Amino acid sequence: MGPDFHAPKAPNLARYTTNPLPAAAAAPGAKDGKTQQFVSGQDVAGAWWGLFRSPRLTLLVSTALARNPSLESSRETLRQAQETTLAAAGAWFPQLGVTGNRVREKFSPAQEGISPTTFGSAAQGVTIPPFSVYTAQVAVNYAFDVWGGTRRTVEADRALAEQQRFQLEGAASMLAANTALAAINAAALEAEIDAEEKLVDAEQRLLSTVKRQFELGGATGTDVATQEAQLGSTEALVVPLRTQLATTRDQLAAYLGRAPSEADIPPITLDELTLPGELPVSLPSVLVAQRPDVRAAQAQWHAATAQVGVAVANRLPQFTLSGAAGTSPAQFAQLFAPGNGFWTLTTQIAGPIFEGGTLLHQQRAAQAAMRSAAANYQNVVIGAFQNVADVLTTLSQDAVALSANDVAARAAARGLSLAQLQYGAGGVAYPIVLQAQTQYQNAVINLIKARAARYTDTVMLFAALGGGWWNRADIAPAPAGLLRSLLP
Repeated sequence: MGPDFHAPKAPNLARYTTNPLPAAAAAPGAKDGKTQQFVSGQDVAGAWWGLFRSPRLTLLVSTALARNPSLESSRETLRQAQETTLAAAGAWFPQLGVTGNRVREKFSPAQEGISPTTFGSAAQGVTIPPFSVYTAQVAVNYAFDVWGGTRRTVEADRALAEQQRFQLEGAASMLAANTALAAINAAALEAEIDAEEKLVDAEQRLLSTVKRQFELGGATGTDVATQEAQLGSTEALVVPLRTQLATTRDQLAAYLGRAPSEADIPPITLDELTLPGELPVSLPSVLVAQRPDVRAAQAQWHAATAQVGVAVANRLPQFTLSGAAGTSPAQFAQLFAPGNGFWTLTTQIAGPIFEGGTLLHQQRAAQAAMRSAAANYQNVVIGAFQNVADVLTTLSQDAVALSANDVAARAAARGLSLAQLQYGAGGVAYPIVLQAQTQYQNAVINLIKARAARYTDTVMLFAALGGGWWNRADIAPAPAGLLRSLLP
């Protein structure tokens, strides 16, 4: 009973974005400006983090996937769902049980129909001694799945186990991506701190120059105070960066399943990372089969559809067959002696007549849940395509941003160097040097962020395409052999 679930067809889309994206992105001359080719239809590597060619990054991600307690909890939840499916499938078979008991009884004459009224004085003095009855029996009960309610229940449980499996795959994919992103962000923060500390050293040297100029009459007290303020501001910028680095490393420790004080996290620098030269771009028609969130939403829709069949079957008559066979002697030694056996065979049909509309409204609720799951699936699919489109657009612009920031940083470095030389020779006023300092500081930090963005957005692309879970077998345990035999 109820509707059969059919997997929806993949959307017939030619591309992800409104306008075609370039086939490659590069920032010639810039560090980390390597050309990245967008290869349509290329498969996503299962261990994509190895493409960055950083042994430390690979170690961090692999450790997180092996030790993260949240991921282990999801694994056990999947096993629970699989065992629940097996438990539901047991209803397909007859239920067989065995019982044995000993009853000790004593009846009064009145219970046996012996009374003075009936037999006169002959009933006086009649006693019935206590006696024992031993019973051993085997009982069989079988519910005929005439309307397929049991089959729909197992189908729903199997779909829920499938949903849990893809939730586990999605959690593993996001854990790998988040670990890689945290490691790259930590590397970028290390680079920013290093750059700010170098700026502090340069500004301290400039402060010494300004003080000498002031002593010689070439600078004012205002110039000295302004440079001292600039130095203090730069030193203050290092503090939140160090705080961010500490919290990022603490988050990495949590991904690894360790307390911050226990985790021995190897430092990673941007310079040790390598941008993958080829970036896979899965075909839109394939994406719905790769994204764990889409597959989980589809499984949820499947389960809700099967539950409609269960609700319909519950409104119809149920047929059961039950039987028992055994022996019931008065003495234990005669338990298997001839003449003490008994058996019963019962067939039963039971159906609802009036339940105040309960079953009808349960069916309607199941149908509403099915429609809700279908709409949710469509929403998840749209979100998946939006996610990929956003990441591809961002990646294509990252190289442009890196190139522009590289040009700006080089120009700002030259401008600051010339301003300092001219100021030392008395050729320019101090405000020119201050302006050059600010421009250089901003340009250096923006360049570091632009370098890191190419790495982080590359990670986001692998995650948006599904994380390559289908090329790994180390996350979701395979169903048990019995589960495969029961659920073809």
